[in-house]
Amino acid sequence: MGLSFANKQFPSATILMSIRWYLAYKLSYRDIEELLAERGAQVDHATINRWVCEYAPQLEAVFRCRKHIVSGSWRMDETYIKVKGEWQYLYRAVDKYGDTIDFMLSEKRDEPSARRFFQKAIKQHGIPEKVVIDKSGSNAAALETMNCQIYTAGIMGCLIEVLQIKYLNNIVEQSHRPVKWKMRTALGFKSVAGAEATIAGVELWQMLRHGQLENSDEMSLWEQFYSLAA
Repeated sequence: MGLSFANKQFPSATILMSIRWYLAYKLSYRDIEELLAERGAQVDHATINRWVCEYAPQLEAVFRCRKHIVSGSWRMDETYIKVKGEWQYLYRAVDKYGDTIDFMLSEKRDEPSARRFFQKAIKQHGIPEKVVIDKSGSNAAALETMNCQIYTAGIMGCLIEVLQIKYLNNIVEQSHRPVKWKMRTALGFKSVAGAEATIAGVELWQMLRHGQLENSDEMSLWEQFYSLAA
C-alpha cells in the first residue's frame, strides 16, 4: 500500500516534489515556497515543513523494505546536531563502500546510546564481520557488550571484530556532510520530531544517490524517489 494523500489541499505530485526539493538540495522552506509560487501553487512554507515531517519518515520506512544488502565491514561514527538550540548526537554507520547502513539521533553520547544504535542496525542488516570506530570508549564498550551477548547466545562464529583506526573512518566522517548542510540551512532544527524526520529524508536521498534501492538501475533518482510513494 502506498502513502495516503487523502484530505490534502494539494495534489500528491506537488507534495512529493516539494519534499524532494527540500531533501535533495540546499533549499530552505521559504525557497521552495517561492519556487512553487512561480509554478502557480500558493503554498506556505509552514505547510511544506509539515509535509516533510509527515512523509519523509514514511518514505524512508518504505525504502528500508527495498534496500540493497550492505557489506559486513562497517564504519561507525557520531556527529553533533543542533536541536532546539542544544547539541545532540547523530549516530551513523556506512559500509566500506560508503553505503549507508543506519542512523539514529540521541540526546546522549554514551554506551547505552551506542548499543541502541548497533542493535537497531543489526536488527535490519544482521551481525557485521567487523566495525571500525574512532577512539570513543563508549562505542568500544557497546561493541564489547554486543559481543558478550553474541557469545552468551552461542553464536560463536559471529563475534564482531572491532578496529579503532582513524583513517579508515574518513569515509563515514565525510558522509555526515549532507545532514550538516541541511542543519545549517535550517539554522538548527526546531524540534526533535522535525530533526528526526528531516534526517530520515536526507539520509534516504543519499541512499538513493548511492544506488541502494533494489532494481533501480533503469530509473532516475527522482523516479526512484516517487516510486516509494506508489
